[in-house]
Amino acid sequence: MKKIFFYILMLFTTVLSAQHENKRYDTVMNEFKEFYNKAHYDSIFYMFSEEMKGYLPKEKTLQFFNNNVAPAGKIVKTEISSEEEGVCVYKTTFGNAVLNISISLNEDDLINGLLIKPYKSDSLPKLSRNTTKMILPFNEEWFVYWGGEDVEKNYHMADESQQYAFDILRVANGSSYKGDPTKNESYFAFGKDIIAPCDAEVVRVIDNVTDNIPGQVNPKQLTGNTLVLKTANNEYILFAHLKENSIKVKLGDFVKQRQVIAQCGNSGNSTEAHLHLQIQNVPDFFQATGAKMYFDAILVNGKQKNDYMPVKEDFVKNLE
Repeated sequence: MKKIFFYILMLFTTVLSAQHENKRYDTVMNEFKEFYNKAHYDSIFYMFSEEMKGYLPKEKTLQFFNNNVAPAGKIVKTEISSEEEGVCVYKTTFGNAVLNISISLNEDDLINGLLIKPYKSDSLPKLSRNTTKMILPFNEEWFVYWGGEDVEKNYHMADESQQYAFDILRVANGSSYKGDPTKNESYFAFGKDIIAPCDAEVVRVIDNVTDNIPGQVNPKQLTGNTLVLKTANNEYILFAHLKENSIKVKLGDFVKQRQVIAQCGNSGNSTEAHLHLQIQNVPDFFQATGAKMYFDAILVNGKQKNDYMPVKEDFVKNLE
Protein backbone atom coordinates (compact mmCIF):
# COMPACT_ATOMS: atom_id res chain seq x y z
CA MET A 1 0.00 0.00 0.00
CA LYS A 2 1.32 3.42 -0.84
CA LYS A 3 2.32 5.70 1.99
CA ILE A 4 -0.80 7.03 3.60
CA PHE A 5 -1.93 10.39 2.42
CA PHE A 6 -1.86 12.61 5.46
CA TYR A 7 1.83 12.40 6.24
CA ILE A 8 2.54 15.27 3.88
CA LEU A 9 4.59 18.07 5.38
CA MET A 10 5.14 21.54 4.01
CA LEU A 11 7.88 22.97 6.21
CA PHE A 12 6.85 25.88 8.37
CA THR A 13 8.82 28.69 6.80
CA THR A 14 8.59 31.14 9.69
CA VAL A 15 7.94 30.90 13.39
CA LEU A 16 5.98 33.81 14.85
CA SER A 17 6.97 34.73 18.37
CA ALA A 18 4.00 36.86 19.42
CA GLN A 19 0.73 35.55 20.80
CA HIS A 20 -1.87 34.92 18.10
CA GLU A 21 -5.51 35.66 18.23
CA ASN A 22 -7.55 32.57 17.52
CA LYS A 23 -9.88 34.70 15.44
CA ARG A 24 -7.23 35.13 12.72
CA TYR A 25 -6.72 31.41 12.45
CA ASP A 26 -10.42 30.61 12.70
CA THR A 27 -11.13 32.95 9.79
CA VAL A 28 -8.49 31.27 7.64
CA MET A 29 -9.55 27.78 8.73
CA ASN A 30 -13.21 28.47 7.92
CA GLU A 31 -12.19 29.68 4.47
CA PHE A 32 -10.00 26.60 4.01
CA LYS A 33 -12.91 24.36 5.04
CA GLU A 34 -15.30 26.05 2.61
CA PHE A 35 -12.92 25.75 -0.34
CA TYR A 36 -11.98 22.16 0.54
CA ASN A 37 -15.58 20.97 0.85
CA LYS A 38 -16.39 22.48 -2.56
CA ALA A 39 -13.25 20.85 -4.03
CA HIS A 40 -11.95 24.32 -4.93
CA TYR A 41 -8.36 23.30 -4.33
CA ASP A 42 -7.05 26.04 -6.59
CA SER A 43 -8.58 28.55 -4.17
CA ILE A 44 -6.67 26.90 -1.32
CA PHE A 45 -3.49 27.39 -3.34
CA TYR A 46 -4.19 31.12 -3.48
CA MET A 47 -4.37 31.14 0.34
CA PHE A 48 -0.65 30.26 0.39
CA SER A 49 2.20 32.72 0.86
CA GLU A 50 4.59 33.14 -2.07
CA GLU A 51 7.18 31.00 -0.32
CA MET A 52 4.60 28.29 0.32
CA LYS A 53 3.59 28.36 -3.34
CA GLY A 54 7.21 27.67 -4.15
CA TYR A 55 7.19 24.58 -1.93
CA LEU A 56 3.88 23.37 -3.33
CA PRO A 57 3.11 24.73 -6.83
CA LYS A 58 -0.47 24.87 -8.04
CA GLU A 59 -0.36 21.61 -10.00
CA LYS A 60 1.05 19.72 -7.02
CA THR A 61 -1.47 21.34 -4.70
CA LEU A 62 -4.35 20.12 -6.85
CA GLN A 63 -2.81 16.66 -7.10
CA PHE A 64 -2.19 16.52 -3.36
CA PHE A 65 -5.75 17.37 -2.38
CA ASN A 66 -7.41 15.35 -5.14
CA ASN A 67 -5.41 12.18 -4.62
CA ASN A 68 -4.36 12.31 -1.00
CA VAL A 69 -6.72 14.34 1.16
CA ALA A 70 -10.05 13.79 -0.62
CA PRO A 71 -10.26 10.12 0.56
CA ALA A 72 -10.89 11.46 4.07
CA GLY A 73 -14.21 12.91 2.89
CA LYS A 74 -15.62 16.36 3.55
CA ILE A 75 -14.76 18.36 6.65
CA VAL A 76 -17.57 18.13 9.18
CA LYS A 77 -16.14 20.00 12.17
CA THR A 78 -12.98 21.78 13.28
CA GLU A 79 -11.83 22.78 16.76
CA ILE A 80 -8.55 24.18 18.04
CA SER A 81 -6.68 21.54 20.01
CA SER A 82 -3.47 23.48 20.64
CA GLU A 83 -1.54 26.63 19.74
CA GLU A 84 2.21 26.87 20.13
CA GLU A 85 5.21 28.41 18.40
CA GLY A 86 3.03 30.31 15.97
CA VAL A 87 1.11 27.23 14.84
CA CYS A 88 -2.57 26.50 15.41
CA VAL A 89 -3.53 22.83 15.45
CA TYR A 90 -7.14 21.99 14.58
CA LYS A 91 -8.69 18.66 15.44
CA THR A 92 -10.63 18.16 12.20
CA THR A 93 -13.43 15.66 11.78
CA PHE A 94 -13.78 14.48 8.18
CA GLY A 95 -16.43 12.12 6.86
CA ASN A 96 -14.01 9.18 6.93
CA ALA A 97 -11.28 10.17 9.38
CA VAL A 98 -10.23 12.50 12.18
CA LEU A 99 -7.05 14.44 11.41
CA ASN A 100 -4.97 17.21 12.90
CA ILE A 101 -4.50 20.17 10.56
CA SER A 102 -1.66 22.42 11.67
CA ILE A 103 -1.48 25.89 10.12
CA SER A 104 0.93 28.78 10.45
CA LEU A 105 0.25 32.25 9.03
CA ASN A 106 2.46 35.13 7.98
CA GLU A 107 1.77 38.75 8.84
CA ASP A 108 -0.65 38.98 5.90
CA ASP A 109 -2.66 35.98 7.15
CA LEU A 110 -1.44 33.81 4.29
CA ILE A 111 -0.64 30.16 4.98
CA ASN A 112 3.12 29.64 5.17
CA GLY A 113 3.02 26.20 6.79
CA LEU A 114 0.64 23.25 6.59
CA LEU A 115 0.79 19.81 8.17
CA ILE A 116 -1.99 17.22 7.98
CA LYS A 117 -1.68 14.01 9.99
CA PRO A 118 -3.86 11.60 11.98
CA TYR A 119 -5.43 12.75 15.22
CA LYS A 120 -4.57 10.19 17.86
CA SER A 121 -5.82 10.24 21.41
CA ASP A 122 -3.33 9.47 24.17
CA SER A 123 -5.89 7.03 25.55
CA LEU A 124 -5.60 4.61 22.61
CA PRO A 125 -4.37 1.13 23.60
CA LYS A 126 -0.72 0.22 23.09
CA LEU A 127 0.33 -2.87 21.13
CA SER A 128 3.91 -3.88 20.40
CA ARG A 129 3.32 -7.36 18.93
CA ASN A 130 0.71 -10.11 18.78
CA THR A 131 0.43 -12.67 21.55
CA THR A 132 -2.22 -14.69 19.70
CA LYS A 133 -0.66 -17.63 17.86
CA MET A 134 -1.13 -17.21 14.13
CA ILE A 135 -0.61 -18.99 10.85
CA LEU A 136 -0.04 -17.32 7.50
CA PRO A 137 -3.30 -16.21 5.82
CA PHE A 138 -2.83 -18.30 2.66
CA ASN A 139 -2.26 -21.90 1.66
CA GLU A 140 0.53 -21.69 -0.91
CA GLU A 141 4.09 -20.39 -0.72
CA TRP A 142 4.10 -16.60 -1.07
CA PHE A 143 6.87 -14.01 -1.43
CA VAL A 144 7.39 -11.11 0.99
CA TYR A 145 7.91 -8.02 -1.16
CA TRP A 146 7.97 -5.58 1.77
CA GLY A 147 8.58 -6.67 5.36
CA GLY A 148 10.91 -5.98 8.25
CA GLU A 149 11.81 -3.35 10.80
CA ASP A 150 13.67 -0.75 8.71
CA VAL A 151 12.67 1.43 5.77
CA GLU A 152 15.11 -0.24 3.38
CA LYS A 153 13.34 -3.58 3.75
CA ASN A 154 9.90 -2.23 4.51
CA TYR A 155 8.80 1.19 3.29
CA HIS A 156 5.74 0.98 5.56
CA MET A 157 8.06 1.80 8.48
CA ALA A 158 7.94 5.46 7.45
CA ASP A 159 4.27 5.59 8.45
CA GLU A 160 3.20 4.86 12.03
CA SER A 161 -0.23 3.67 10.91
CA GLN A 162 1.35 0.98 8.71
CA GLN A 163 4.62 0.23 10.47
CA TYR A 164 5.61 -3.45 10.36
CA ALA A 165 3.00 -4.17 7.66
CA PHE A 166 3.66 -6.72 4.91
CA ASP A 167 3.06 -6.60 1.18
CA ILE A 168 3.00 -10.23 0.04
CA LEU A 169 2.52 -11.71 -3.43
CA ARG A 170 3.18 -14.87 -5.41
CA VAL A 171 6.06 -15.32 -7.81
CA ALA A 172 7.27 -17.97 -10.23
CA ASN A 173 10.55 -17.88 -12.11
CA GLY A 174 11.28 -14.44 -10.73
CA SER A 175 8.03 -12.86 -11.90
CA SER A 176 4.68 -12.10 -10.26
CA TYR A 177 2.70 -12.71 -13.47
CA LYS A 178 2.60 -14.65 -16.71
CA GLY A 179 0.89 -13.38 -19.85
CA ASP A 180 -0.71 -9.99 -20.40
CA PRO A 181 0.51 -7.67 -17.59
CA THR A 182 -2.54 -5.41 -18.03
CA LYS A 183 -4.91 -8.18 -16.86
CA ASN A 184 -5.34 -9.04 -13.19
CA GLU A 185 -5.85 -12.69 -14.07
CA SER A 186 -2.23 -12.84 -15.27
CA TYR A 187 -0.96 -12.30 -11.72
CA PHE A 188 -0.31 -15.41 -9.66
CA ALA A 189 -1.74 -13.91 -6.46
CA PHE A 190 -5.00 -12.68 -7.98
CA GLY A 191 -8.01 -14.69 -6.82
CA LYS A 192 -6.05 -16.85 -4.37
CA ASP A 193 -7.86 -17.70 -1.14
CA ILE A 194 -7.12 -15.65 1.95
CA ILE A 195 -7.67 -17.61 5.18
CA ALA A 196 -8.09 -16.57 8.81
CA PRO A 197 -4.74 -16.72 10.63
CA CYS A 198 -6.51 -17.38 13.94
CA ASP A 199 -9.97 -17.54 15.50
CA ALA A 200 -11.37 -14.01 15.45
CA GLU A 201 -14.37 -11.72 15.07
CA VAL A 202 -15.08 -9.71 11.91
CA VAL A 203 -15.22 -6.06 12.99
CA ARG A 204 -14.87 -4.18 9.70
CA VAL A 205 -15.82 -4.97 6.09
CA ILE A 206 -15.33 -2.86 2.95
CA ASP A 207 -16.50 -4.51 -0.27
CA ASN A 208 -17.62 -3.60 -3.79
CA VAL A 209 -14.45 -1.67 -4.70
CA THR A 210 -13.54 -2.38 -8.31
CA ASP A 211 -10.18 -4.05 -8.90
CA ASN A 212 -7.69 -1.79 -10.67
CA ILE A 213 -6.19 -2.30 -14.07
CA PRO A 214 -2.60 -3.31 -13.19
CA GLY A 215 -0.35 -0.29 -13.08
CA GLN A 216 -3.17 2.05 -12.12
CA VAL A 217 -4.19 2.96 -8.57
CA ASN A 218 -7.26 4.13 -6.67
CA PRO A 219 -5.95 6.39 -3.86
CA LYS A 220 -9.44 7.64 -3.00
CA GLN A 221 -10.28 4.16 -1.66
CA LEU A 222 -6.92 3.57 -0.06
CA THR A 223 -7.25 0.05 1.34
CA GLY A 224 -9.70 -1.12 -1.32
CA ASN A 225 -11.79 -4.12 -0.33
CA THR A 226 -10.85 -4.62 3.30
CA LEU A 227 -11.38 -6.94 6.25
CA VAL A 228 -10.44 -6.32 9.87
CA LEU A 229 -10.49 -9.20 12.36
CA LYS A 230 -10.36 -8.81 16.14
CA THR A 231 -8.61 -11.49 18.18
CA ALA A 232 -9.49 -12.55 21.72
CA ASN A 233 -6.48 -10.50 22.86
CA ASN A 234 -7.81 -7.28 21.29
CA GLU A 235 -5.40 -7.31 18.37
CA TYR A 236 -6.75 -6.13 15.02
CA ILE A 237 -5.64 -7.82 11.79
CA LEU A 238 -6.16 -5.81 8.60
CA PHE A 239 -6.32 -7.37 5.12
CA ALA A 240 -6.30 -4.82 2.28
CA HIS A 241 -6.64 -4.77 -1.54
CA LEU A 242 -8.92 -7.82 -1.60
CA LYS A 243 -10.72 -8.92 -4.75
CA GLU A 244 -14.04 -7.27 -5.52
CA ASN A 245 -17.05 -9.22 -4.18
CA SER A 246 -14.79 -11.98 -2.82
CA ILE A 247 -15.34 -11.37 0.90
CA LYS A 248 -17.11 -14.41 2.34
CA VAL A 249 -17.86 -13.12 5.85
CA LYS A 250 -19.94 -10.30 7.28
CA LEU A 251 -19.67 -7.88 10.16
CA GLY A 252 -20.07 -9.65 13.50
CA ASP A 253 -19.18 -13.12 12.21
CA PHE A 254 -16.80 -15.28 14.22
CA VAL A 255 -14.28 -17.09 12.02
CA LYS A 256 -12.11 -20.10 12.74
CA GLN A 257 -8.44 -20.45 11.92
CA ARG A 258 -7.91 -21.59 8.29
CA GLN A 259 -11.45 -20.55 7.28
CA VAL A 260 -11.52 -18.92 3.83
CA ILE A 261 -12.50 -15.29 4.35
CA ALA A 262 -11.77 -13.63 0.98
CA GLN A 263 -9.57 -13.69 -2.11
CA CYS A 264 -6.48 -11.69 -2.98
CA GLY A 265 -7.17 -8.78 -5.31
CA ASN A 266 -5.89 -5.51 -6.70
CA SER A 267 -8.26 -2.90 -5.29
CA GLY A 268 -7.53 0.46 -3.70
CA ASN A 269 -4.08 2.05 -3.76
CA SER A 270 -2.47 -0.99 -5.38
CA THR A 271 -0.61 -1.44 -8.67
CA GLU A 272 -0.83 -5.23 -8.86
CA ALA A 273 -2.43 -8.16 -7.06
CA HIS A 274 -0.97 -8.59 -3.58
CA LEU A 275 -2.02 -8.82 0.05
CA HIS A 276 -1.37 -5.92 2.39
CA LEU A 277 -1.36 -7.46 5.87
CA GLN A 278 -0.84 -5.78 9.22
CA ILE A 279 -1.75 -6.00 12.88
CA GLN A 280 -2.73 -2.85 14.75
CA ASN A 281 -3.98 -1.55 18.09
CA VAL A 282 -7.46 -0.33 17.02
CA PRO A 283 -9.87 -1.29 14.22
CA ASP A 284 -9.73 2.08 12.43
CA PHE A 285 -6.83 2.08 9.96
CA PHE A 286 -6.57 5.87 10.06
CA GLN A 287 -6.27 5.93 13.86
CA ALA A 288 -4.11 2.84 14.18
CA THR A 289 -0.52 2.29 15.15
CA GLY A 290 1.00 -0.75 13.50
CA ALA A 291 2.54 -3.55 15.57
CA LYS A 292 4.89 -6.46 14.92
CA MET A 293 3.19 -9.56 13.56
CA TYR A 294 4.76 -12.91 14.40
CA PHE A 295 3.72 -16.33 13.12
CA ASP A 296 3.81 -19.35 15.40
CA ALA A 297 5.49 -21.97 13.20
CA ILE A 298 5.99 -21.53 9.43
CA LEU A 299 8.35 -22.49 6.64
CA VAL A 300 10.74 -19.71 5.63
CA ASN A 301 12.82 -20.38 2.54
CA GLY A 302 12.11 -24.07 3.09
CA LYS A 303 13.14 -24.19 6.76
CA GLN A 304 10.91 -24.14 9.83
CA LYS A 305 10.91 -20.95 11.90
CA ASN A 306 9.07 -20.52 15.17
CA ASP A 307 7.62 -17.24 16.46
CA TYR A 308 8.92 -15.51 13.35
CA MET A 309 8.24 -12.16 11.72
CA PRO A 310 8.97 -12.40 7.97
CA VAL A 311 11.26 -9.92 6.20
CA LYS A 312 11.71 -8.73 2.64
CA GLU A 313 12.49 -11.49 0.10
CA ASP A 314 11.41 -14.35 2.35
CA PHE A 315 9.45 -17.17 0.75
CA VAL A 316 6.90 -18.18 3.37
CA LYS A 317 4.44 -21.04 3.71
CA ASN A 318 2.40 -22.71 6.43
CA LEU A 319 3.44 -26.08 7.77
CA GLU A 320 1.32 -28.86 6.34
